[in-house]
Amino acid sequence: KIVLPPFVWFTNGVVEVLASKGDVFLGGSDFDNAIAEWIISEFKNENGIDLHNDKQALSRVIEAAEKAKIELSTSASSEINLPYITVKDGTPVHLVKTLTRAKLEQFTKDLVDKIIACGKKALEAAKINKNELDCILLVGGQSRSVAIQEALSKEFGTELNKSVNPDEAVALGAAIQAGVI
Repeated sequence: KIVLPPFVWFTNGVVEVLASKGDVFLGGSDFDNAIAEWIISEFKNENGIDLHNDKQALSRVIEAAEKAKIELSTSASSEINLPYITVKDGTPVHLVKTLTRAKLEQFTKDLVDKIIACGKKALEAAKINKNELDCILLVGGQSRSVAIQEALSKEFGTELNKSVNPDEAVALGAAIQAGVI
């Protein structure tokens, strides 16, 4: 038998959902927003300009934040380079910052802790212990994050299953459940 979030038992082709817990408002965009806020704060400290007030600049920052997040899933650092992000006293101002994975993990620790808390609640609701898990199936693009993978391994002490595309796993699970129904 294999346990898959949301804690599903597969036995002889029968699917039984034991528990489904989580935070539907917690995901990759929360990490994007945390990175964007870090970029904006750093830029304001260096240049005295709040990019929150410029919709076009803010949009570029959020896009760069997502790109940096994705890059940090496979690299130790990411350069955020946004030329001509704004103008100060008639002069173009450029934004160039390097974000390290360690720095990202530092200011997103609360988000990772929320993910672990969801897993604990699901185990509790399923009335099983973490030593009963065969593996944890990673779902959602954010599950590619090294910090999340390390936190899950440390907390639950089990194999992380990366056999399916995390972007498609939820849809596949829903299709299986629909087939059962």
